[in-house]
Amino acid sequence: MNYQSALESLLFAFGDEGVSIDEVKDMFEMDATEIESLIEAFMDRYRQDDHGVECVKYGNRIKFITKKEHHGLITSFLDINTERQLSQAALETLAIIAYKQPITRVEIEEIRGVNSDMMCRRLEAMDLIVEVGRADTVGKPILYEVTPSFLDVFKLTSLKELPEIKFEEMEEENGLFKRD
Repeated sequence: MNYQSALESLLFAFGDEGVSIDEVKDMFEMDATEIESLIEAFMDRYRQDDHGVECVKYGNRIKFITKKEHHGLITSFLDINTERQLSQAALETLAIIAYKQPITRVEIEEIRGVNSDMMCRRLEAMDLIVEVGRADTVGKPILYEVTPSFLDVFKLTSLKELPEIKFEEMEEENGLFKRD
């Protein structure tokens, strides 16, 4: 197995949350010295100028982040993207978060029925949702809420102005917005 390639795939798949070094060590069946050597070599590889991301270690987790020199470019691009219309998937995700906040990505996915990791990242990059903490459940998943920018975009002064949804009727009609 190409461990660096496998590690790169894991980091890409788990996005902002990164991966636990202990879990990778167990998965790759390595001892502490071997995994540390692999991670250091991997991090060195992404320190090179030909990569736009770098691998960082926070405690016992590693993840990809964008390099500092590209933050201006990313910010400019996001400013351009905020002028675009929101897709149906983005609107669905925003509605779910607005009505059910604080909510985890997994809960959003249970309601939508599709993976919402990239959509949450895009909405967060557009400053329409924000991480507000971690749920007190297994794995401590990130909790999301809408931002004041969300209110501005939709011309709301508060979430109380959102149309009332009868959750029971929605559940009966199409399975959306289940109440726990």
